[in-house]
Amino acid sequence: MAKIKNTFLFILYTAILGAIVGAIIWIFLRLMNLGINLIWEKVPSALNFPFYTLLLCAIGGLLIGLWKRKFGNYPDELNEVLGKVKKTGRYPYNNVFSISGSALFPLLLGASVGPEAGLTGIIAGLCTWVGDKLKHFSNELKELTKIGISATLGTIFHSPMFGFMEPLEEDKKTVLPKKSKIVLYFTAILSSFGIFWLLNKIFGVHTGIEGLGPANIELHDYLYAVPLCAVGILLGYFFMLSRKLTQIIFKPIKDKIVLTCAIGGLLLGISGTVLPLTMFSGEHQISQVAESAPSFGIAVLLITAAVKLILTNICITSGLKGGHFFPVIFCGICVGFSISLITGIDAVFCSGIVTTALIAHTLKKPLAAVLLMMIVFPVHLIPIMLFSAFAANIFKTPKFLAE
Repeated sequence: MAKIKNTFLFILYTAILGAIVGAIIWIFLRLMNLGINLIWEKVPSALNFPFYTLLLCAIGGLLIGLWKRKFGNYPDELNEVLGKVKKTGRYPYNNVFSISGSALFPLLLGASVGPEAGLTGIIAGLCTWVGDKLKHFSNELKELTKIGISATLGTIFHSPMFGFMEPLEEDKKTVLPKKSKIVLYFTAILSSFGIFWLLNKIFGVHTGIEGLGPANIELHDYLYAVPLCAVGILLGYFFMLSRKLTQIIFKPIKDKIVLTCAIGGLLLGISGTVLPLTMFSGEHQISQVAESAPSFGIAVLLITAAVKLILTNICITSGLKGGHFFPVIFCGICVGFSISLITGIDAVFCSGIVTTALIAHTLKKPLAAVLLMMIVFPVHLIPIMLFSAFAANIFKTPKFLAE
């Protein structure tokens, strides 16, 4: 009876923790969207100031650098958070305040990064803190932080199954927890996602990527699957190459965080002035591309995708840190729509294959990649996306491009 009671209590605590995770994510994203609306819509419309983007990004980058010099160069990238938790079962929580600021400020500035890295670090620290307080459940505590990370990813990307699989899937294998622990994972994930959805409904807020709708596919269109997949893989190599080159360029000044952040902000401002779609995570710009791809034109879409892949690495390397999932998804969709304009093939079909191959190649987790892509692309593309993901995973990143 004591064991049953402890199990029930731990499930209850996990559900409560999941609800707290969902609320924190909602508050963070709400603050982010309100801040972006104020900084990038209300203020410029009131001032009508020339070179607003360039000046704001340059000054903002400098201020972020000063913040990081005082509080530390946070947040960690997602793979770093996952690596620390996998190795120790813990994540530091004494710097949650600085992580929160460091995660939010680049997003407000319009950096080409997503919120997942910073939020994952915040939640991982919170879960470790909760685990330290629940000493009575010592056998389960080492899973608590992993459970919190899964709930975070599942909620941010509106995909509970992605949240479950992403931290567990390894290169060439998937390490699933025991059945009893799977219950805890889904309790937290569904609780977090449920609270997040409920808060959106109560306050009339919409967050997340809009789905692109169905794809109108002819049988002969499948002949393009292999070349489309190849395009996605080449984009993955381009992303990795630009990351390596960016790291090499910034290496001599990597310890001068104020300077690197200022340079990152300046480059962000220049890019945003010339190509506005290269700014922000790309989450909300996907609908713009879907609605207005012909008016943007093939050249603008391709150049935007290439520049944004480079800019994402510049932001992360220079100190304007965040996640790369949303920007990379946006870039894959831009290229997919440009190919559709060239060939006449359905744009959603093209984007689904290119983007899945790109994400799978960079993530190295084909199942997680397909589960992530299901938030954007229709269910009937799952078979071709599975083909694209596993084909892309065959091609490994060369050692000289690996971190």
